[in-house]
Amino acid sequence: MPQADPGLFGPASVTWQLHGDPMMWIAGVRALWLQALHPRAVRGVTQNSDFRKDAWGRLLRTANFVGTTTYGTTEAAERAGAAVRGIHRRLSATDPATGERYPVDDPGLLLWVHCAEIDSYLHVVRRSGIRLSAARADAYCAEHRQSARLVGLDPADVPDTTGRLAAYFEKVRPELALTPEARGVDAFLRRPPVPLPAVPARALVWGRVASLAYAALPPWAHELYGRPAPPPAVVTRRLRAAGAALRLIPAGVRWQLPPKHILRAVARLGPGTRPSVYNLHRRAAILDGPGEARGIDGGGGAGWWTPG
Repeated sequence: MPQADPGLFGPASVTWQLHGDPMMWIAGVRALWLQALHPRAVRGVTQNSDFRKDAWGRLLRTANFVGTTTYGTTEAAERAGAAVRGIHRRLSATDPATGERYPVDDPGLLLWVHCAEIDSYLHVVRRSGIRLSAARADAYCAEHRQSARLVGLDPADVPDTTGRLAAYFEKVRPELALTPEARGVDAFLRRPPVPLPAVPARALVWGRVASLAYAALPPWAHELYGRPAPPPAVVTRRLRAAGAALRLIPAGVRWQLPPKHILRAVARLGPGTRPSVYNLHRRAAILDGPGEARGIDGGGGAGWWTPG
């Protein structure tokens, strides 16, 4: 009997275990705030779509892409990557100051979007209480040279360790700014338009998610947006509390939400492949040895230490 296709990453990867964590949703919102600070990247979005009318769709499509590339078959992942490359290939944006027309699939812009996502996923999940050693955090970065390839990047140009990821942010920071387009994204994320009956839920649920995602940004991002965040220790406590609460929801319940990537992957590969961040805890104890591993600092924020 032929062995089932594990996909691009497979159950033995850090990505497989980490991407099933519910804090990934908060990390995704953090990534949107971070990505909006690159003037050329955010123009590529706002000039080619009505972000305010389709922001939820964009967020869900991004989540579907991550789910497909993480838990889908190799064929499904490659197909998803080809679709993204095809869309980006047809789009361009204009610099209003110079009139320059540039493609949205410029490698520099793709790299910024990629690094903002990877940094956000690692930062939020680790800061919310997941013990991930330095070696495993580096492995996660290296694994995502695969996802970078899917969107059109040369894997050799993509940071494959947390150290190289931090160096990338230091290099790109002079290019970042709070443009009118970034202000628009910020305003949307703070108060997205919803039907009138949903306004109380927006304040109760989305308000907390957005506040936590924004607070998890690095201090230099808060400075650019011109809006402070609580002290880092307070943010860390809130992230840990949110992580503890969300992880109490049974995985089988969370995974029922469409499009059920994880459930389909487990059905394909067997019950022993169920993802869990606690698998990383157990494996770390065996493979990484005793001691402590330094957490990444989220592209310039204050670092912290977590057990390896």
